[in-house]
Amino acid sequence: MANSDDGIIFNIQGYCIHDGPGIRTSVFLKGCPLRCLWCQNPESHSFHPELLFVEEKCTGCGTCIQVCPEKAIRMRGRSSRTDQQLCRGAGLCAEACPSGARNLIGRRTTADDVFKEVAADSLFYHESGGGVTLSGGEPLAQLEFAAAILRKCRDAGFHTALDTCGYASWTTAKEVLRYASLVLFDFKHMNPEMHRRYTGVSNELILQNAEKIHHEMSVPMRARVTLVPGFNDSRENLEATAEFIAGRLSNAIPVHLLPYHRLGETKWQGLGRKHETASIEVPGERQLEMCSRIFESFGLSVIMGG
Repeated sequence: MANSDDGIIFNIQGYCIHDGPGIRTSVFLKGCPLRCLWCQNPESHSFHPELLFVEEKCTGCGTCIQVCPEKAIRMRGRSSRTDQQLCRGAGLCAEACPSGARNLIGRRTTADDVFKEVAADSLFYHESGGGVTLSGGEPLAQLEFAAAILRKCRDAGFHTALDTCGYASWTTAKEVLRYASLVLFDFKHMNPEMHRRYTGVSNELILQNAEKIHHEMSVPMRARVTLVPGFNDSRENLEATAEFIAGRLSNAIPVHLLPYHRLGETKWQGLGRKHETASIEVPGERQLEMCSRIFESFGLSVIMGG
């Protein structure tokens, strides 16, 4: 995707309280270089608009079939179905659907327009110590767009946060981080081969960037660890994660433990994709307490959620 001051987003969510300090507006940029097997936002993967279909809402009226320019929609029983290989994301079916069963995820916009939208909540930011958070997808995958949004927000006096997996060239990361007041850094897995198996990429670049962010740019950081049973919740991996944060970064960095949830599974279905890990169990309270104690044993403060 070409770098520019315009880009593609899939949501702007106001009144967020878990994406940094205070009351915030989170801007979700579309497109991600990782393919985490447990991803709870699969609609964030592609850099292009995508159709999300909610079968329960479909009345089988056939309106979508009539307006689709690619002839990608057919009836199957009493519900419509889209051939994803033919669909080009024009969105005419979503506009015409009378029941709201079809939704186009992703829209192109400009940094100016994003800023105008988030600035409408500036009163909340000033009163709560909040601000604007860029999330995704992966914001670093849209370099100039992400940098332009953060720059405009910072110039307006808003606290700015970047939620990132850290997978980008250091040149790219440094350019965006110039305008970030805080980094929310996601740690997936510490073993390079396991990281590649579960996310599609190795973690060497990610860990290098984490160290550079902390030591070279001194941007305040919060570590985020999504606990996914059977994938990254082993004692060995959790201890390795805690050791890296406390030893290679700083034990003053707070660790947010985010328990895996299953709310994203219907999105995989709605996008017409197979969810490889639909059988993952949600971690229980005892398991979360055990994970928390591991991080605390390395002198790290732990926050559950957020």
